[in-house]
Parts: sequence; C-alpha cells; structure tokens
Amino acid sequence: MRAKISGSFIKAVARSSTVGAARTAGRTRALVALVALIAALTLPATAITGVAWAAPNTAPTAAPTMDPMSDAALVRKLPGRFTNGYARVNGTRLHYVVGGQGAPLVLLPGWPRTWWEFHKIMPALAARHRVIAVDLRGMGGSDKPAGGYDKKTMANDIYELVRHLGYRKVDIAGHDIGSKVAFSFAANHPDATRKVAMLDVLHPDESYYQYKLLPPSGWQTPPPYYLWWFAFNQVRGLPERLVSGRSRYLIDWLVNYGAKNRSAITDRDRAVYARAYNYPDAIRASNGWYQTFGQDIVDQRAYGKLTASILGLGGSLGYPSLRALLPTKGTDVRVVRVANSGHFIAEEQPDAVISYLNQFFA
Repeated sequence: MRAKISGSFIKAVARSSTVGAARTAGRTRALVALVALIAALTLPATAITGVAWAAPNTAPTAAPTMDPMSDAALVRKLPGRFTNGYARVNGTRLHYVVGGQGAPLVLLPGWPRTWWEFHKIMPALAARHRVIAVDLRGMGGSDKPAGGYDKKTMANDIYELVRHLGYRKVDIAGHDIGSKVAFSFAANHPDATRKVAMLDVLHPDESYYQYKLLPPSGWQTPPPYYLWWFAFNQVRGLPERLVSGRSRYLIDWLVNYGAKNRSAITDRDRAVYARAYNYPDAIRASNGWYQTFGQDIVDQRAYGKLTASILGLGGSLGYPSLRALLPTKGTDVRVVRVANSGHFIAEEQPDAVISYLNQFFA
C-alpha cells in the first residue's frame, strides 16, 4: 500500500512538475519577448540601423558668425552706404567696394594692401564722388590667375570695369602698385581719364634698374629706399613657402620700416592685410606684380607724356623721386609732399589726402 501510494504520489508530482515547467517556460518566453520589445523601443537607433538618431532640436538656432576680417564685415563697419561688388572683366573677376554720389573716382591700392587701405578716406570722398575702391587682379577678393600682372593688362582690367559700371570717363588715384596701374590706365586709355593722382610711387621706367640691392657699410637700420623686396619678390616659388602662414611678420616689418606714423596703422588693419596675403596663391599673385616690372619698363618706352592732369603725393620715402621724375611724365604735373607721413599716406595722413584729392578732382 505504501509502495502504491508512493508511486502514485511520485507520478502526480511528476505530472504537476511537467505542467509547472511548461507554464514557467511559457512565462519566461513571454517575459523575454517583452524585454526585447522594450529594448527595441528604448535603445539608440544606431544599435539597430547603424544610423544615429536625435530628437528634434526645438531650441532656437544661432545665426552663423561672420568673419570680422571678411570684406562683408569690413564694409558693414564703413561709414556711409558702401557695398561689395564683383565683376568679370578682361578674363578675370574683380572685387570692388562702391559708395557715394557724384563723378566716379577709382581708387587702386598697393602691396601688401587691399581696398581697405583707403577706408579712412572713402567716406569723406564719397560726399562728392562715386567712390570705387578696387582690389587689383591678384589682390584680396579678386581672382588670382596665372598671369596678366603687367600694368598694361591690369589697367585694361580697370578700363573694362569702368565700362561695366557704365562710366565713360573717370578720375583715378592709386598708391604703390595701384599708382603704377593708374599711370598705365591714363597712358593707354586717355579718353577714359579725366585726372590721375599717384601716391608715393612712379610707374616702372629705366630708373628702376638703378636701385641698389646692398645697403652701405655699417648700417644699423635699413636706409631710406632700401627696396630689398623688389628682388625677393622676383624669386619664383620660394616666397610662397617662406611667407605662407607668416605674412603678419612681413606686414609688421614693412609698416615699421615704411611708416612714419606707425600707430595710424592699427593692429586690426595689419590683421586684415595679413589675412589677405597669408596663403600661397595670394603671395604668388602679388609677386607677379613685381615679376612683370621688366615688361612694364618696355611698355613705358612707348608712352608719351600724359595729357591728363597729374597730382603726385609723396611721403618721406617717395617724395624725392616723385619730385625729380614725375614732371617729365606729363604736361600738367603737380607734386606735393605730405607732411609727417611715410609710405602709407592714405592711412597715416587721411585728412591731408582727402583735402588734396578733393581740391584736385573738383
């Protein structure tokens, strides 16, 4: 009897255990499925699809920050209603800044500068003139093609820009490289030139071959008119490697050497110029202005005296050569020494330059 009870009991328990195990297994499978479902709903999308998912951003999006050294930012800071413009002329694209009312006055900058070198004089000039400050071929916001850096071609750029803007005749003023282009403009396009002002620099002629490369014995600081960069910029390929990423050193040296009123050219101004000449294409293109001096001298031999009135404004460095040579280049020439200024006249003595230009271009 005990054996039967024990056997029946064991069978009953076994059947109960089997049923319980099946029920437990079912519950376990259900629980595992539930956990898998929850995991699928809560895990990052990358765990399933490999593509990141993010909740929609409902916070307001901040406006992109404008580069404070860009032309757009600089023009916004300029008093008066000046705007940026671009024009494709003579096979290249030129950048210019324009504003004001009146007869057109074209301003051409030098090396190593951009249109910004005229920012102190542009608002005042714009009260009487339609001011057009141009980045030359190879400069600033303008294109930097492989060639075309002789001053005759660059003058043709400006001539076509003038026509593009709808003008037949303009006043034109240039500094440094821009002065050379302004002279070439007047020589090659006399019908488009009313008057021309040349700031501190002459167009290349035979006298350029007389510049001395070596300073005198015993010098402690560079002597006046020690134009070592005329030779340095003739070298092809090397300046791009030496100056790229380091242009601020060059800008500062040139200001410290060439300016009499150094504080007039601020840290911000220097940063603008350093940004414009800090990469290989900009260095290569600007050196092209120097590498074509030989062709400029050849072209100059064919020029007669300019018939347009010429004003020469010279600082402490440029005035002696302007006074000696500029009167031989035109039929109506006036040369003025700008007091307390070095090479960077429009930046060092803006009020004097405004006065001289307004009187001359009246």
